[in-house]
Amino acid sequence: LDFITIQNEVEQLLQYRELTPRLEEALGKFSRRDSAEVIQPVRTTVPLQKHSGFLGVMPTYMENDGVLCTKFVCFYKREEGSTLPATKATVMLLDPEYGNVKAVMDGEVITGMRTAAVSAISAKLLMRPEAEVLTILGSGLQALSHYNVFTEMFSFKEIRVWSRTRQSAEGFCRSVSGPVTVCASVEEAVRGADAIVTVTRCTEPVLFGQWVKPGAHVAAVGACRPNWRELDDVLMKEAVVYTDSREGAMAESGDIILSGAEVFAELGDVINGVKPAHRDKTTVFKSLGMGVEDAVSAQLVFDQWKAKASLP
Repeated sequence: LDFITIQNEVEQLLQYRELTPRLEEALGKFSRRDSAEVIQPVRTTVPLQKHSGFLGVMPTYMENDGVLCTKFVCFYKREEGSTLPATKATVMLLDPEYGNVKAVMDGEVITGMRTAAVSAISAKLLMRPEAEVLTILGSGLQALSHYNVFTEMFSFKEIRVWSRTRQSAEGFCRSVSGPVTVCASVEEAVRGADAIVTVTRCTEPVLFGQWVKPGAHVAAVGACRPNWRELDDVLMKEAVVYTDSREGAMAESGDIILSGAEVFAELGDVINGVKPAHRDKTTVFKSLGMGVEDAVSAQLVFDQWKAKASLP
C-alpha cells in the first residue's frame, strides 16, 4: 500500500505535446456521457468563509482506462496586492480495484498546464486559422502557462498582456521567452485581437463586448464562482458560447448564469462531431476545469514517472 509523492518532478514529466492530445480525447469521452468512459460529478465546494475562499473536491473515475483520481483545490478571493496564492491544489491517484492511494502530486503544475492546454484546444477548434494577435488579461501562473502552450501550438505575430499593475505585466514579460507588448488598459489590449485569454482574479466584468473584434475567440478561465464574472452581458449574449461541462457551467459560471447566455455546446461535442465549430462568429469558451482533465494529466505524470524510475 506504499504510495509515491511527486512534487518537483511534475514539470519535467508533463509536456504539452503528450498532454494536449490526451486531453482532447478525454473531453470527447466526457461529452459522450458514457459511464464506462467517465464518471465525474460536478465539483463539490466547501466555503472557507474566514479566508474568503473555497475548497473544491473533484473526483473522477475512468472505468475503461482504469483511472481513479481526485483533486483538492483551494481558491481564494484575494485583496489587491496580496502575496498569498489565489489557488493551491493537490492531486491524488488511486488504485480503483484496491482503493489505496498510488500517488500524491503537487497540483499546481497539473492545474496550470491542463487548463492552458484545454484553452489551446478551444482555440484550435474555434479560433480563425489566420489569427495574428493574442491578448492575455492577467499575469499570474495561468497567464504564463497559457502563453507557453499558445506560442507552442500557434504562430502569432503579436502578443499583448494587461495586468492590474504595470509592474506585474512587466514581470510577466521578463518571465517569457518572446516579445510581449504591455498595454495600459484592457481596451487597448483587446482592440483588434484575434484571440483573448482571460486569466484574472476579477469578480466583476473586465472584458466588454464593445471592444472585442467580431469573429474573435475568447478563452475565459477566471471567475469560477456563480457570482464572479470576467465578461460582460454584451459579449456573453453576442458570442456563441462553448464550455467544458454544461452542468459545471450552469452551477459555477457567473459569466453564464448572470448573463442568461445560452451554452451552445461543450468542446467535447465539437470533438465528437455532434456540434459545429462556429469559427466565423465571435466565440467564448468558458473554462471551469474538470476532474477528468486532472485524472488524465495525473495518469500521464504517473506513467512517465514509472518509465523514468525503471531506467537503469
